Amino acid sequence: MSRIIDKTAAELAADIREGRLTSVEVTTAFLDRIAAVDGTVKAFLHVDRDGALATAAEVDAAVAAGEELGPLAGVPVAIKDVVVTKGLPTTAASKILEGWIPPYDATIVERIKAAKLPILGKTNMDEFAMGSSTEYSAYFKTLNPWDTGRIPGGSGGGSAAAVAAKMAPLAIGTDTGGSIRQPGAVTGTFGAKPTYGGNSRYGLIAFSSSLDTPGPVSRNALDGALLHEVISGHDPRDSTSIDAPVPPVVEAARLGATGDLSGVKLGVVKEFKEGADAAEPGVIAAYEAGIEQLVELGAEIVEVSCPSFTYALPTYYLIAPSEASSNLARYDGVRYGLRAGDDGKKSLEEVMSLTREAGFGPEVKRRIILGTYALSAGYVDAFYGKAQKVRTLIKQDFERAFEQVDALISPTTPFIAFEFGARTGDPYQMYLADLYTIPTNMYGGPGVSVPVGLSEGMPVGLQVMGPVLGDDITYRVAAALESTQDVLLADTAPEIEGI
Repeated sequence: MSRIIDKTAAELAADIREGRLTSVEVTTAFLDRIAAVDGTVKAFLHVDRDGALATAAEVDAAVAAGEELGPLAGVPVAIKDVVVTKGLPTTAASKILEGWIPPYDATIVERIKAAKLPILGKTNMDEFAMGSSTEYSAYFKTLNPWDTGRIPGGSGGGSAAAVAAKMAPLAIGTDTGGSIRQPGAVTGTFGAKPTYGGNSRYGLIAFSSSLDTPGPVSRNALDGALLHEVISGHDPRDSTSIDAPVPPVVEAARLGATGDLSGVKLGVVKEFKEGADAAEPGVIAAYEAGIEQLVELGAEIVEVSCPSFTYALPTYYLIAPSEASSNLARYDGVRYGLRAGDDGKKSLEEVMSLTREAGFGPEVKRRIILGTYALSAGYVDAFYGKAQKVRTLIKQDFERAFEQVDALISPTTPFIAFEFGARTGDPYQMYLADLYTIPTNMYGGPGVSVPVGLSEGMPVGLQVMGPVLGDDITYRVAAALESTQDVLLADTAPEIEGI
């Protein structure tokens, strides 16, 4: 008999609706798992046991009363700590927000609560979502459940590790340059970056406002699709929110699970193939095996050229830090959060400087400096302005590609989870983790990472990229690829030592 924590979110939801399990039983099982395992993995910054059980009890009462509930009612979820949660600490894993208790919920949290998903707690991350390994959290690093000497990806390593270690069946992440997909790839979980504007950024602590996108983390595509539909839809409080129907991602995932991709054209990006020397041989081998499986399912593979993709990484590292330098200016030691050096004698400028010195970590400082320089008088046109022009070229490459194919595929990240400390000494080597994911953020379309195999015993992800509001095709392809696996890769992670 399988443990509660071994079940998928869809299975748990059905068990709760049909009375085979109560939400309190399910939520308790995951809270107990957190208590047993998180001392090792360190995926959570805050656990809300009382709040989660209170919501679970409400769901059980509604089931007993015969009320109609949503498709994930009673299934617990973890929330990345960059998403504002009323009454729960929200720090963006930064000392500058240590102890801050928000007075309101993000829109996606409001929707999660309305759908009656118990919130287990807040997950660890790279500070202000800046990083690819969760080593830049101001509090502690999160470990990869597959190998606790390796990183779980970033910036959303906490959410991915929580799902991979079966401490949560579902989690919320955010993706600015790959921060849902890259952790998914290296932890053997499913992660989706929805179309930019397909859900609300209201209540997300801003890093790069034109790129930040919340999305689901799960063990398979169907679970991700169910959570995707819960959190998506137009929000008038977010000026970038798209007023359009939510793509039918649940229907697409179920269609993909039949294993039929007949008539689907998938594009392999020529420039990614030519730059394959950036990827580890084991990653390329698993990716190519995945392509063969997609062909066996009926997909047609077409090579497409997207020449501007080669400039996506430097373009991102001008645009994102520029927006970050503006967004993070609000942390001044005056309005909320940390205040350092205020002895009644120092000037406002001195207090601001001391607060930011004490409150921001090294990677955040690096990006603020880079972004401020790129926006400075005399350089803004040469750097930020030119980067925006290249972003337009990347967008045009995607649009031309989607005239030829239904979706694009690539490895999610060039390498498997690396050992702690292996790349912190060279920022460029760290930034390469997002080499394949950043173009999608520049474009604004959807992208998902689905486990495709192993290299050196560690998970490898395959990325599926779709056109704007074409999220459904990404879920269909991902679910089809999962259908070729006798056992989900997410279910083959080694048990954490000592547990």
